[in-house]
Amino acid sequence: MRAFPPPSIASPCGPGEHSDAVCEVRRAPGGSAGDGGKPDAEHAARAPRGSPSRRGGAVPRGLSHAPAASDPQVSAAHTLAAIVAAQVFVQVGAFFLPALLPAFIARWSLSATEAGWLVGAFFAAYVPTVPVLVALTDRVPARRVYLAGAGLTALSHLGMAVAADGFWGALLLRAVAGVGWAACYMPGLKMIADRLEGAAQSRAVSWHALGVGIAGAASFAVAGLLDAIAGPALVFMFGAVTAAAAFGTVALVIRPGGARSGPKVPVAELLDFRPVFRNRPAMAWIAGYSVHTWEMAALRAWGVTFLALIMTRSDAPDWLPGPNTLFSAAGLLGIAISVSGNELAQRFGRARIVAGAMLAGAVLSVATGLSFGLWPPIAICCVLAWNAAIYLDSAALTAGTVAAADKARRGATMGLHSMCGYAGGFIGPLGVGLALDVAGRDTVMGWAVAFGHLAPVVLVGLLVLRRLR
Repeated sequence: MRAFPPPSIASPCGPGEHSDAVCEVRRAPGGSAGDGGKPDAEHAARAPRGSPSRRGGAVPRGLSHAPAASDPQVSAAHTLAAIVAAQVFVQVGAFFLPALLPAFIARWSLSATEAGWLVGAFFAAYVPTVPVLVALTDRVPARRVYLAGAGLTALSHLGMAVAADGFWGALLLRAVAGVGWAACYMPGLKMIADRLEGAAQSRAVSWHALGVGIAGAASFAVAGLLDAIAGPALVFMFGAVTAAAAFGTVALVIRPGGARSGPKVPVAELLDFRPVFRNRPAMAWIAGYSVHTWEMAALRAWGVTFLALIMTRSDAPDWLPGPNTLFSAAGLLGIAISVSGNELAQRFGRARIVAGAMLAGAVLSVATGLSFGLWPPIAICCVLAWNAAIYLDSAALTAGTVAAADKARRGATMGLHSMCGYAGGFIGPLGVGLALDVAGRDTVMGWAVAFGHLAPVVLVGLLVLRRLR
């Protein structure tokens, strides 16, 4: 009789499947793999008294003596925590330059337009890069793209700490930082979106926005604190270290793979955004996000300078904190409002919450500009209220785009979302700078025009959003 080879001891699980319960289900019923379905009598005899094998024969399927399978929910929670922590590390240095902008204007004798360019260069480099990098995540793991971005971010901060000595060098390094953030922000969000669905996905987007918002708010206070200790070099060196920590977190914690993969988009179609443009619901939220980022970037770029000027121009009370501390407080308040706004959007309707936030932002942009000639605490309250209105729809707009995206083109949709938004982010700071150079940096009219021009921009964005939906 021809001899048959012994049963294979290879795992019955397919590639990448590590759950022992899954493996157990694939074995023949009633026994171990390869035994013809008969109970393993020898194993039952050797089993400890009281064990399932000793009481009734075979070990029930799914209750093997191998280690239990890991809980998918726990794994998703660990992934979310690691990505949010990495985003905090990589983002904490993003607003060091706006936080120190008054000092750089004086040190390098910059015009308001040149200062706007230094802030806007970050967004200008981000815009053409992000659609390529995020669309690429429909073909390659987002983790690889993220690691490259964290490395570039660390390099840009290191350059600002040791090499930047004027407008052009800083402009180049700010562009490098923009490319780095393009490889971190939406690819980081896509690592989350690829692992979750439905309400869990929407809440994860809120937590992601929370982490980014905390880092952005802390950026101003950290910059002010470290600048007071040892100057701008220490500030940017700290940013380089935290960006390196983001690289290490993702490299060590986020496993290669692990995401649910949808249908693969052909390589030739990676940068074909026509299907995204035809997705009217997604384009509606993208339009809203574009003017949202336009408005937010303008206030973030010039908020500290505005507060510093009103404090030196008027008799500010001694109990008022410094401009960087105040703007960090505004950012922290905005974070809580952003998360609450997304929860309210799920309860009362995303379109209703976004419309209310945009209308409030349009009114408060004008009020904040006109407050330049008023008592400093009044102007500060206007800044805080305007910032809160901007943050109210921040997470809701991004969650709307993610929910409306075609799964096969989610990376391309998110790339276009981010590209359009950050195009507004480039125009916002530059527009404020141009207005100040024309109308006057130290006049009520100058700031009324600089901040007030955002009101019609936001209202047009709201109209487009409503029409496309």
